[in-house]
This record gives sequence, C-alpha cells and structure tokens, in this order.
Amino acid sequence: MHKSPRRASIRLGAVAVVLALAAAGCSQGGATWRRAGTAGSSAEGGGAGKAAGEFKIVPVANTSQVSVLDPVTVTAESGTLETVTVTNPDGKPVAGEFDAARKSWRSTEHFGYGKQYTVAVKGTGGGGQPIEQTSTFNTVKPKNQTMPYLRASDMHLLKERSTYGVGQTIQVWFDEKVPDKAAAQRLLEVNTSPQTEGAWHWFGSQRVEWRPKEYWKPGTEVTVKANLYGKDLGQGLYGQADVNDSFKIGDSRIAIADNDSKQMKVFVNGQMVRQMPVSLGKGGYNKTANGETINYWTNGGPHVVLEKAPVTRMSSASYGVKDPKDPNFYDEQIKLTVKISASGEYLHLADWNVPAHGRTNTSHGCINIGPANAQWIYDNFVPGDVVDVKNSPIKLAPTNGIGAWTLSWADWTKGSAL
Repeated sequence: MHKSPRRASIRLGAVAVVLALAAAGCSQGGATWRRAGTAGSSAEGGGAGKAAGEFKIVPVANTSQVSVLDPVTVTAESGTLETVTVTNPDGKPVAGEFDAARKSWRSTEHFGYGKQYTVAVKGTGGGGQPIEQTSTFNTVKPKNQTMPYLRASDMHLLKERSTYGVGQTIQVWFDEKVPDKAAAQRLLEVNTSPQTEGAWHWFGSQRVEWRPKEYWKPGTEVTVKANLYGKDLGQGLYGQADVNDSFKIGDSRIAIADNDSKQMKVFVNGQMVRQMPVSLGKGGYNKTANGETINYWTNGGPHVVLEKAPVTRMSSASYGVKDPKDPNFYDEQIKLTVKISASGEYLHLADWNVPAHGRTNTSHGCINIGPANAQWIYDNFVPGDVVDVKNSPIKLAPTNGIGAWTLSWADWTKGSAL
C-alpha cells in the first residue's frame, strides 16, 4: 500500500488505527481459513489472531497447469492434521494417506486432465486452536491425448495369450502420431527373466516394436510397461493411460521351408522332429485389373505365426483378381490354416495337390502341406513360432506381419529413437 507523507502533528493514536486496519486487510497466499469459535472470524482470511502458515498446501492455491502426476501434500508446520479431503469437480474424493504423527498428508492416486480440484483441511494449530483451510488448483489440459496398445501383431493384442513362441516381438501402437518419439520410447520398459538383450525400432510415428537380438530363450518371462499417463510426448500430445502386460516364452518351434528342395524341416528345442514335403509359391508376376503388380512367390526370410483357424476363406479378390475366368482366380474354404504374414501367406492343408508336394511349387504364395503334416502343424504351432523360408527371390518386408527378423541387428537398432 502506498501512503502519502504525514505531518508530524498527526496523533500517534491515529497512526495506530491506520496500521491496525492495514494489518487486518492482508491475506495469506490465497488459501481460505477459519479459526473455529473466534468471534469475527472470516472464511476469506481476514479474521483477528490468524496464525500464519499453520498448514502448507502444495500445489499452492489457484495454481494452474498442475501435472496430473504431482501429488497434493499438506503439512502441519506446527500442530496436527485431522482431516484432508481433495475432491474433483463431481465431488469424488482423491485417495491419500497421513503419516504416523498426522503431521503430513499425501495423495496416492493420479489426477484427471483439465480438472479443478478442491483441497479442504481441518486440524489443530500449534497453540491448540482449531484451524480450517481450503484451496483449489487446476490440472494441465492437453491439446490431444493418445492411447497406447500393447500388441502381438497388427491383428492381436498381447494380452490375448499368456505364452508365445521364440520369434514373438512386442508392438506398442499409438492411436495418434507421436511427435517426440524419443520421449515416448523413454517411457517404455521391457523386463525379462533371464535378462535378454533387445531394442526398439520405429515404423512410422505410431508403431514401435521391440525384439530380442536373437530368438527368445524358452521359458523366458517378460513384462512390458508403457508408463505414458501424464507425460508430454511432444506438441501437447499426452499419454492417455499407462498399460502393461506379461507373458512367457514357450518351447522353441522353428520350421525351415526350402523353396528349392520343396521340403520343410521342423525343429523343437533345437532337435529336428519332422520333415515334410511341401509346395510353395509358383512364382511369376501378374498385373491386376487396377494396374497393381503382384507376385506368386512365398516371401523369403523368417516369418512368425500370427494366428490360426480351422477354416479360412481365401479369395484372390483380396489382391485384385476378381474375374472367375482369370487362371489365377480362386475363392475357397481352406482347412487347417496357420497365418504367417499380413499379406496372406499361410501354412495350410492342400490335399488337392499332394502329388506336387516335394516336387513342384504350385501355390499362389502359401505353403501347401499334406493331410497328416498339416494337422500336426496346426496342433503344435502357436503365435510367435517361426517359419523361415529359404531360397526365395522375394524378401518378406519388416512390416508384413512380424517381419522384424528379416532385418540384421545393426539395421534393427538404427530404428531406435534414442
């Protein structure tokens, strides 16, 4: 308060009155308070005999843009706390706990985005007098939010199974484009037992994938965490939630199909347990009615089982061949199907061309198998198991299903944002 100079002739009593009024007009930090049972007390902080700073509330009153991860703390610098209530706009209380001496209280759950919270405190001051305080604060309001999804592939969530094969990778899919990939990646965890070396690789700005340097060791236990809630991922995009999941690696099952020999050898935990004649993609190219060029080879390199079904409808219309008169047209219900790529490659029963198995490649890109072997594959192979195709002129793309293993370790680590 600015004051005009006063003449020395003003009486001292008048000065005392002015000073008393000035003191009564000052308030403390925006928090309201009341000393119970005191005549003339005010909920707005103007009552006589106020004990300044009895309770320290953080965030301080009227603070805005508070992180949803920052706890509310209330501390009695002298005296004790009786009750502390933090409520959201709907009046729902936020969980919290006192210390043993009831000198402090701390919230124990996160806050919501873009909300105003009210803190109400009751306790006893250092002199034994009852004290009440209230304050409010506002949490940060993101420009946008993104939900992370833990996926086994672009078709299935990780939580759909508890056990996967040795070729399984871990995907985190964001439903919004992430501006700051490095910030997002720092918030992702993969914990394994036994310890396993691995790395993240970004495919665009919405999908990041983790794979071990080598195939998983059978029996490995894996926990994945995306600790994104309350975190700025760039340009005001915040994580919508934290997500986590756990799974275990089962036995090692690796099938090696050779495009040249037309044979497929199956190894379980390193031991060859089965060899079967097969027929792979016949090769060559075709141009569809819409001008797209497609090929009929089985893609080369390690594939990973994505899913399986007792019957799958397979149609050439899925890649543009719709004319029934086209020699490459088909529309069939196929049995015992094990899917190994997003583009539609399967291991499946092909009992109509058993004479070709082991002799000629006749399929449109799938791996055709005879009845007994198809049943064995279907019964034993699960998502995460590996089907490695050798000697094909066409290489499986890293984003075609789980094509992560077609990249060298050096190339894989180049995809990290850190």
